[in-house]
Amino acid sequence: MDDNNISEEISWIRKPGNPSTYLTEKNGVPYLRYFRLDKIPFINHGFSTRLGGVSKEHLSSMNLSFSRGDQEENVISNYHKISAAIGFDEQNLVASDQTHTVNVKRVGKEDRGKGVWRQRDYTDVDGLITNQEGLVLVTYYADCVPLYFVDGKNKAIGLSHSGWKGTLHKMGEATLRKMKEEFNTNPEDVIVCIGPSICQDCYEVSSEVALAFCENMDEKEQKQILFSKPNGRYQLNLWEANRLVMLHAGVPKKNIVMPDLCTCCNPKLLYSHRASMGQRGNLAAFLTIEHS
Repeated sequence: MDDNNISEEISWIRKPGNPSTYLTEKNGVPYLRYFRLDKIPFINHGFSTRLGGVSKEHLSSMNLSFSRGDQEENVISNYHKISAAIGFDEQNLVASDQTHTVNVKRVGKEDRGKGVWRQRDYTDVDGLITNQEGLVLVTYYADCVPLYFVDGKNKAIGLSHSGWKGTLHKMGEATLRKMKEEFNTNPEDVIVCIGPSICQDCYEVSSEVALAFCENMDEKEQKQILFSKPNGRYQLNLWEANRLVMLHAGVPKKNIVMPDLCTCCNPKLLYSHRASMGQRGNLAAFLTIEHS
């Protein structure tokens, strides 16, 4: 697959300075990676695109959800492909059960395959953490915000899903708190990458949602995340809202990596619930501690 041709289809939304993500591919399967996480020798990671799979029609083609009406054999084939491309053992996948909570679960070797190859024995889990080598954390997206956490000191990781409800209720803080309880993680030692998701220009919300965010923010922070519109609605900046959650939780500014790619602006590359009006598959974030 020609990355140059793919890049022509992408509306990169970048802050001034160096990009945070890059598009790569293997065996015809493109996926995204973070430059910052590439620098951590014990970490492997990726974020899928909608390209390189076998799913059809509006699910075309790298759909990684069993709940979007896809044929099971297509989803399984897609997991084979994305696992081989990023480079991990597909049998070690362990997946979230997302319901827009801030529930975070520690997973271990006994959880291998859950949510993909075998049934989960847990529900309502939007965040996963582990310190087990080889275990691959998986969470799902189509506009909501992926949060990658790497504690380099204690060699522990977290991967969490944060939509507007998760962001409002501080999923980032909840994940760091759980990592502190389980692995003695200090937020000062954590690298956080905020993943590809819907940008402020694309994300209109009601006044009720805007008010809920304002209740726990000062005026300066409100201006950072909300832009009011003449129709009484607001444009919400989930990227900045999650950055503020991380800062308040104790993660240093230099350790927070912002996204530079909007799902809704790039419907040819990424699934977007808003851009497709719900006719879409699911993207996935992957994070693992590699074997020494």
